[in-house]
Amino acid sequence: MQYSALGMNHTLTLTELLGSKVYDAEGAIGGRVREVALTLQEDPARISTLIVKTRTGNCLLAFHAVKSINGGVRAGTKADDWPRDSGMEGLFLLERDLLDQQVIDVNGRKVVRVNDVDLLEEVIGNHVVLKVGSVDVGARGAIRRLLKGVVPNTALHVLLRRIPPRAIPWEFVDLIETDPARRVRLKISHDRLAKLHPADIADIVEELAPDEREAVFETLDEEVAAEALEEVEPKLQKAIVESLDSDRAADIVEEMDPDAAADLLKDLPEERTEEILEEMAPEEREEVSGLLSFEENSAAGRMTTEYISLGKDATAEEAIGALRNFEGGVETVSTFFVVDAESKLVAAVPLAKLVLAEGQERLVSLAQAPLITCHPDARETEVAELFDKYNLLTLPVVDDEKHLVGVITSDDVISLLRSKL
Repeated sequence: MQYSALGMNHTLTLTELLGSKVYDAEGAIGGRVREVALTLQEDPARISTLIVKTRTGNCLLAFHAVKSINGGVRAGTKADDWPRDSGMEGLFLLERDLLDQQVIDVNGRKVVRVNDVDLLEEVIGNHVVLKVGSVDVGARGAIRRLLKGVVPNTALHVLLRRIPPRAIPWEFVDLIETDPARRVRLKISHDRLAKLHPADIADIVEELAPDEREAVFETLDEEVAAEALEEVEPKLQKAIVESLDSDRAADIVEEMDPDAAADLLKDLPEERTEEILEEMAPEEREEVSGLLSFEENSAAGRMTTEYISLGKDATAEEAIGALRNFEGGVETVSTFFVVDAESKLVAAVPLAKLVLAEGQERLVSLAQAPLITCHPDARETEVAELFDKYNLLTLPVVDDEKHLVGVITSDDVISLLRSKL
């Protein structure tokens, strides 16, 4: 995906700025630009500091002291007043932390490598403001860096004009920081990534290195992380969960659909599964533990225990009320189940019929026929055949006494078929 250029007062690149001469208030050369820094906690785009290499070591030049950056950087303060570099823990350095690093393009839904950084210069009053405008992920940035100082600038500019730009606006970039302490200190989060569809997050995560995947799942909200984890292929699911602390893994597993959580925990070493279960809330632990006892390739191994069931005398209005309070997956609400006082399945009611019903109409009068069910021990092939034969959206699982013990959704069958490809 390509993005249109952003129109600003003046643009330059990080490559052009690095190595530039820095003149102090008296016009003397104080040094050269060694690094360009952001203070993400204060402003995620505005350049806050230049690291200047001087004869006596690195100094920090606050960018608000810069008067201009044409033909070199010109400061409004004396070089003797520039503080010595006493540590850059709170700074995000564009060359060290961004160039050649992988970042997430949340608009293009992919992982890209940064070849250069486009900087936007504005003059506000008497002050120069420099902001990160976009990151260059194409050949133009790579060639600029490769040929800087090797060929004359005029010849380089002619060549670069012939190469189409491939830049991602800074607001569409999510940074990846693998050091948890530094991530917190710099306030790096994945709020933009979290707004994507879980399947897109999963695709992005699958492109990352193991430590980068762990960093993303450490930062995402538990619910978002759970939805994305369910979309990741099983082997990678296992690797991600094993890389997380037990309490963090438990927080995420708790938010997964019970059947998906059980499938995941079955693939982990028994000791690791017990550690995660121990950290889970009692209700979720009991639900998932019950599913772990079923054979994986059976109907029970595929079913979820999150569904909406109501009594025989329930009305359409009561069903809508139950729907409002339901916190399970959206795929299970396509069907409402009617059970008797002993939890035996009586009927299944499609959501479409419920929407068109009068408020006081009884659910049993809206039941679809025939009532198709399967036994917990039914094989996966039998489950798939039932879905295909009757065009089902959900399939209730009942035991020998006809008690409703779980529900298989079309998503489960799709996952089953995909795993066989």
